[in-house]
Amino acid sequence: MPAATPLSTAVEAAVDKGERARTRLLTAAAQLFAEKGYAAASTREICAAAGLNVAAIHYHFGGKEGLYREVLLVPIRHLTSHFDGFDDPALPLAAALRRMLGAFVGVAAEAQAGDAAACAAADASVAQGLRLHLREMVEPSPVYAGTVAEHIVPQHQAMARLLARHIGLVEPDDDVHRLVFALVAMAHDYCMSREFMKILAPRLLDRPDALSQALERLVDWGLALVAHERLRRQRVGGPA
Repeated sequence: MPAATPLSTAVEAAVDKGERARTRLLTAAAQLFAEKGYAAASTREICAAAGLNVAAIHYHFGGKEGLYREVLLVPIRHLTSHFDGFDDPALPLAAALRRMLGAFVGVAAEAQAGDAAACAAADASVAQGLRLHLREMVEPSPVYAGTVAEHIVPQHQAMARLLARHIGLVEPDDDVHRLVFALVAMAHDYCMSREFMKILAPRLLDRPDALSQALERLVDWGLALVAHERLRRQRVGGPA
């Protein structure tokens, strides 16, 4: 292995410094955007919170819009990374639903492997994403709409095609899209409403395997809903 030259060492150090700066900006921006919204959070205060000069955002992200888009993409990428292969035609429906709904419930591969640090980081990423999502529900921004269109719409369409295939349709129709929303809503509530659940049913999330158990029930109910939709169409003689 060739010895490192002073130039290569300097380049590596500059790259590491740049990555650290990007991480600090993303961390500070995520918190401020969640607290204040896109419009109210200034680039100056983000840079101050990150301990960087005011030109750092333009240098690393091209401006405030680019920074916000990247902040939004952090939880989206984390979520969608667990969808990989869920729509494989060779995968049984139960396994496909487990992979799809498991991403929302928070039972990710690292949690199943017992990696507590990775699980905590995943939960923090999801929580941050939810705060940003809720802020967008109150103060929608064009950046958010474009990001969802690019990164979430394809996943939704893949889910709809998967369900349509198991129902016996060539293409998804309106009721299949409604079914996607229903399944995702059930799972998403375990992200959105955990604190509320602790008030309503304190014992529900106490067990170490609580989310794994929740996921299994969601998969069961998902299978039942798909079976019901298939049977309903058979009774009425086709799509309704």
